[in-house]
Amino acid sequence: MKLSMNVTTTFYGNVVNDIKIAREAGFDGVELQSPKLYRYLDQGFPAESVVPMLEGIEVSGIGAVQEAPEEDFRAEAERLAALGELYGAPSLQMCTGPVDVQVVKDFAAGTLELGDPRFRGLLGKPEDEVITETAKRVGLAADIAADHGLGLYLEPLGWAPVHTLPQAMRILEICNRDNLGLTVDFWHFFVAGDTPEDVAKLDPSLIHAVHVCDGIPVPAAEIPDQGVSRNVMTGGGSIPLQEWVDAVKATGYDGWYASEIFCDKANEFDFLEVATTLRNLMHILVA
Repeated sequence: MKLSMNVTTTFYGNVVNDIKIAREAGFDGVELQSPKLYRYLDQGFPAESVVPMLEGIEVSGIGAVQEAPEEDFRAEAERLAALGELYGAPSLQMCTGPVDVQVVKDFAAGTLELGDPRFRGLLGKPEDEVITETAKRVGLAADIAADHGLGLYLEPLGWAPVHTLPQAMRILEICNRDNLGLTVDFWHFFVAGDTPEDVAKLDPSLIHAVHVCDGIPVPAAEIPDQGVSRNVMTGGGSIPLQEWVDAVKATGYDGWYASEIFCDKANEFDFLEVATTLRNLMHILVA
């Protein structure tokens, strides 16, 4: 059992206090994310200055590469993979896109104009094209990650064209990379209609990370929006967390479980209180 703190846990924190809080809360690792890392580095701090902060705690993963125009996508994958190598991360995270849920909502409503500069990815394209083209990006990211000694874990986002476990498995099969796997994110799987039974059938070697998170059901006619459906404290939503954890354990997986939360109310509590609460809950669920 290895427990990691995804930095959404300390939503308004920064790199320095996120690592400090993860260690003080008793986590074994921290899952670093690009918005906070980039904010830190953009202030002129060298990437190497993070290394001493990590004494006594591991980096369980680093993310997230987001689908984007090819040059931007390649550049972000290279940047994050290099940082992951520096910080000792075993894997790099990639999310299917568009990451901006509002783009998906606007497209569904017919209000996304042709010249809109926001990345729309493969919205509206046939399923086979969606899978094939996404696989090209995933393969590219996996190769870049491999060049830095990292794995790549794909996270299908609940509102994106690629959002289900069967779609993700098709992509992994097409890519056929030894370093490629999945994130089992309870919320994204839940809103996509995937089940604990589906998870229990996975090859454990394909699971690179597990995101322990909660949410409430999304009405059938609505686009899943984590700002709404995930706006609950972990344990206070509708996802049967123990069933999902038990399904992961049934595969034989023994890797990282990471806290992930998008709860506005929790964000206003003391960072350490929230982090410790989530760490203890995860310990009870997983132990």
